[in-house]
Amino acid sequence: MPQIAQIAATYASQIFWLLLIFGLVYVVVGLGMVPKIQGTVDARDKQIAGDLAAAERAHKEADAREEAYRAKSDANRAEALKLTQAAKAKGIAESETTLAKADAEIAETLSAAEARIAAASQAALADIETVAAEAAQAMVAKLSGAAVTPAQATNAVKAALANV
Repeated sequence: MPQIAQIAATYASQIFWLLLIFGLVYVVVGLGMVPKIQGTVDARDKQIAGDLAAAERAHKEADAREEAYRAKSDANRAEALKLTQAAKAKGIAESETTLAKADAEIAETLSAAEARIAAASQAALADIETVAAEAAQAMVAKLSGAAVTPAQATNAVKAALANV
């Protein structure tokens, strides 16, 4: 077959040019464009890595600031509690002092009032004995017509009050 014999001669030039074009495309793309693309990719990776590192540093700094804030807040809270307890203790001491002073004044007033009441009771009892003795003397005189001395009437009233 003659067509098969011509294939090698016809396609040999086409295969040559095909290999030449592919080689040229490989050299242009492989040596010209790929390094530029690889450089861009490397620069982008480097930028991303730098941004991630900066974000990590910022995160750690924020954590450190938050921890410092919490520590300061806890210290301030403890100081406020300490001041509050000191003020409370001072208030309690002042209240106890005022209360003790008021108790002393009340006790003094109460003892004076009790003394006045006791004196008034004694005076009232003395007056009651006197009035009762006079009333008894008058009743005996009116009912029986007998004369009773004031000393006898006073003794009788004292004896009757002692039994009550």
